[in-house]
Amino acid sequence: MPIFITLFLAAALGVTLIKLHNHQHAIRRLHQSLLKKQPFLRENRPGLSGTVWDQLCSLSNDLITEVAHLQQLRNGQLAQLEATLGSLQEAVLIVDSNNYILLGNKALQDIFPQAVNILGQRLELVLHSVAFLNYVEAVRRSAGQPQHEIEFINGVISTWVEVTGATIQTMNDQKAPWTLFVLHNITKQKKLAAVRKEFVANVSHELRTPLSVIKGYVETLVDGAEDIPAEDRARFLKTIQRHTERLNSLLEDLLALSRLESINPGIRREPVDLNTLFSNIIDDYRARPTGKAHALDFIADHAITTVPMDPLKITQAVENLIDNALKYTPKNSKILLTVTSKGSNEVIVCLQDNGPGIPKEDIPHIFERFYRVDKGRSREKGGTGLGLSIVKHIVQLHSGRVWVESQEGQGASFFFSLPLHSI
Repeated sequence: MPIFITLFLAAALGVTLIKLHNHQHAIRRLHQSLLKKQPFLRENRPGLSGTVWDQLCSLSNDLITEVAHLQQLRNGQLAQLEATLGSLQEAVLIVDSNNYILLGNKALQDIFPQAVNILGQRLELVLHSVAFLNYVEAVRRSAGQPQHEIEFINGVISTWVEVTGATIQTMNDQKAPWTLFVLHNITKQKKLAAVRKEFVANVSHELRTPLSVIKGYVETLVDGAEDIPAEDRARFLKTIQRHTERLNSLLEDLLALSRLESINPGIRREPVDLNTLFSNIIDDYRARPTGKAHALDFIADHAITTVPMDPLKITQAVENLIDNALKYTPKNSKILLTVTSKGSNEVIVCLQDNGPGIPKEDIPHIFERFYRVDKGRSREKGGTGLGLSIVKHIVQLHSGRVWVESQEGQGASFFFSLPLHSI
């Protein structure tokens, strides 16, 4: 009898262990099915049957089907939203409560070229800006400004963006809302504002100097006209005249630059014999007192017949280059104007001198407004600092290029190109 009981208990224990093993195996398969969102089949629970397992399988499969349906619905809504936002000019970014990127349209990649394949990535790994991350948190707390300007720095590249943020309801009933941002690239406006500010400061400085001199000498003449010797009065008046002429030149250059930068710069192209035009300009300068002290020459290219251009504007550009050479080269220096054709599409104009040349560090800035290599000497010669900038604008309005080649102490060569055919 004890042996029978022992065998019975051993058999019962064996059956129980087998059922327990089957249950554990089935539970693991159920867990894997839930993780993979795949149906839990009867084959996944061998040796197990009964109402409880049937109900568990049915409920699990219903849950998996519902999750798949919701995921498909969510993906469809995101795809629809992305298609809608993809055509917008403004950059759009949506992140979840954990800063994972859910959506970023093409305009976002236009602002940030590194923002490629960003879905599912963390925001801080794509847009490296502490200021922007702080703004994200402020929007979540409903403390963000309606429009906030943020600078993104990537190496030497600075990008300014105006950001607007708001929280939106999620598409999968999460408690924590998503956050939507609309980004507008204002880098160009920032640069223009900086240029405008610098321009106003430069104009104010350039105007202040001659006006201060004129004001000082006029006050001296008014207060002590009877006591000032005649030769001193004459010297004062010549100084006033010189600074008045400089002031007038500055205002004329400012007006010329303003017209060239306007919406309608007044360019009137017509076929012009370039060789004849430049030959007449050189002959005119040879007859001037300032030109007689220099050796001016012109080398024509007789293969060039006519060029479509505005003769008055191109004359102004060439005269500015010659005036610049006359001011900064010593007497008896050579100034050579040449014209050559480059292929069948372009003409290259070069004005070369054998003056002091331009330092290497100044060459990239030489065509900027008010930029001077030797500031004191330029003012002494009556320069406004706008002549080369005017040349650049005139050439660019003719769809040409402008550049300079120079070595300090070995003269300078100023080049500009003109297309042989209207563009």
